[in-house]
Amino acid sequence: MSDPITISLQGAPQGKGRARAFVRGGHVGHYTPEKTRSYEGMIRTAAMQELGTRPAFDEPLEFVLRAVFPVPASWSTRKRQQAIVGDIKPGKKPDLDNIAKAWNDALNGVVYRDDSLICRMTLDKRYGPQPLVVCTVRPIGIIATCDNSMEQVSGQVDQKPQALKLGVSSQVETKMEAGE
Repeated sequence: MSDPITISLQGAPQGKGRARAFVRGGHVGHYTPEKTRSYEGMIRTAAMQELGTRPAFDEPLEFVLRAVFPVPASWSTRKRQQAIVGDIKPGKKPDLDNIAKAWNDALNGVVYRDDSLICRMTLDKRYGPQPLVVCTVRPIGIIATCDNSMEQVSGQVDQKPQALKLGVSSQVETKMEAGE
């Protein structure tokens, strides 16, 4: 298993812009807005510097992203402090999933062979003294644990499906045992 990689990018978090469409000569074309292309380029550059000569990951991965927003200058000292310690969260644009999409797309083919390798994501949006985004990509083992259910399943693969009880409701388990 490889060591994790952490990429940081200073500045306010940006979300992935919507693809735009145009008609030229009776044909429809699409393009990614320049602001998004530029931001993804900065992410890729930071990732390549951090990665160095290491090869891209080619194993199941965990993707952890923290987007840190600047605290509005107009807020009182008390409210600013509450924001920095995490009592107040930034419920504003850009959407967290759009930030993750920009980072995910930018790191695809650079940090990992393909984004289909991401099996777990942890995303966080908060205020902080300096705006930035920090993303860590780390390999995860083949057997991930969710209350040890996967470890339980790993030794029972060749057994009948009804033996794989993973804490689903008894009604569902009964249907599974009946072959429905």
